[in-house]
Amino acid sequence: MATTRYTKDHEYVRVEGDVAVVGITDYAQQALGDVVFVELPSIGKDVAKGKGAAVVESVKAASDVYAPVSGKVVEVNADLEGAPGTVNEDSSGKGWFFKMKLANPKDLDDLMDEAAYKAYLATIS
Repeated sequence: MATTRYTKDHEYVRVEGDVAVVGITDYAQQALGDVVFVELPSIGKDVAKGKGAAVVESVKAASDVYAPVSGKVVEVNADLEGAPGTVNEDSSGKGWFFKMKLANPKDLDDLMDEAAYKAYLATIS
């Protein structure tokens, strides 16, 4: 079963076996509005927890997508380059940004589970 954790910057990381899938939450895509461009990291890139790993641009703004955990990028969602709106349509499914190998699984302990994330959203809405 996949484990999903969330950041206060509205990224999610879904751990599937030894690979972590990273994207932005539904809350983030709604706040951004229509996504028009996505800049993905290169495969093999080492990303550091809390540092910019990708960029998402919408009709409203451009935002960094921060790595929720540290690791190495092993796959990117190239479909987003031709269809960035997929992020709006299915942010937690087909709209994922990249997959990575975790450098330190304990990084997940610092992130919120779904219940904690929902409680966090209630404080900012």
